[in-house]
Amino acid sequence: MKLSLFLSAAVVAIGGAVLATAPANAQARDRIQITGSSTVFPFTTTVAERFSQRGGKAPLVESTGTGGGMRLFCAGVGLNTPDLTNASRRITANEFETCKKNGVDIVELQVGFDGLTISNSKQGPKVDITLEQLYLALAAKIPNAQGQLVDNPNRNWSDVAPNLPNAKIEVIGPPPTSGTRDSFNELGLLAGCQQHAKRRNIQIASRDCQQIRADGAFVEGGENDNIIVQRLVANPLAFGVFGYSFLEENHDKIQGVTIAGVEPSTETVQNGRYPMSRSMFVYLKKNHLGIVPGLQDFINEYASEQAMGDDGYLEKKGLIPSPTADRARFRAAVAAGTSLSGL
Repeated sequence: MKLSLFLSAAVVAIGGAVLATAPANAQARDRIQITGSSTVFPFTTTVAERFSQRGGKAPLVESTGTGGGMRLFCAGVGLNTPDLTNASRRITANEFETCKKNGVDIVELQVGFDGLTISNSKQGPKVDITLEQLYLALAAKIPNAQGQLVDNPNRNWSDVAPNLPNAKIEVIGPPPTSGTRDSFNELGLLAGCQQHAKRRNIQIASRDCQQIRADGAFVEGGENDNIIVQRLVANPLAFGVFGYSFLEENHDKIQGVTIAGVEPSTETVQNGRYPMSRSMFVYLKKNHLGIVPGLQDFINEYASEQAMGDDGYLEKKGLIPSPTADRARFRAAVAAGTSLSGL
């Protein structure tokens, strides 16, 4: 995302940080700028619509992926940087330190839960897979009979396990800049690799577990998950990786793959039975409060029970709400502007 917004010639101090200046005829912006995760994007867009319906200036929400959004968000303080960023995982220690080094004061809001699903067209086969099988299908290198890592020889799903389809392995998923990719690597490949290593009593380095093959079995589908859905409909033998909300929104066209017999659903994601469950977040740049109009009102709307509570309007969009006590804790932090002090 490239923002070309400038401040007036006066230097504006925000929370002890000094914003950059620009030509005298430039004006401070009056519109909230949001970047980050494609998975959290539909929820934030919905809150933005409600916010504008209640008289606020409609925020600009862009989908750059969690990693890309964090880089923009943590780059510094100033109206040429985003006010908020969406994340389909929690901020990492390195990202937190970058924000801290650049004077960015963070307020954290856990939006709710999402399940990282593997899905295919309803015209395709119904599939049940284990995380170990997923690793053996998609890792760049897997152990041979002697326990040595070799280039993945599996071409068809049935090469991995006889109960899987006798069809070419083709999975369309997110790029490396996406938090969904980070989650898939950790919750899917790494977990499956650990299961495989334990069963065979061998050692596999975490970095090797999470290296995805680049021979066409895994295809990067970009940050727009709707495009992945369209590609699944066009190819019933392909599979896609995205958040549960996109499966929910497109249940008339696609179906979820069960993992070790557990179907992705609101209940299994919230109670943790579904193996690839994850939390979603929005991070607010506290330094911009009081400078960008409506920023506090927007984040208060996001944290409200009407939005992310049980039976809230975000649940109707596919969000799986956090437990009541967690919602109350994050809502209090947002209302008070309590900074994230550490991880």
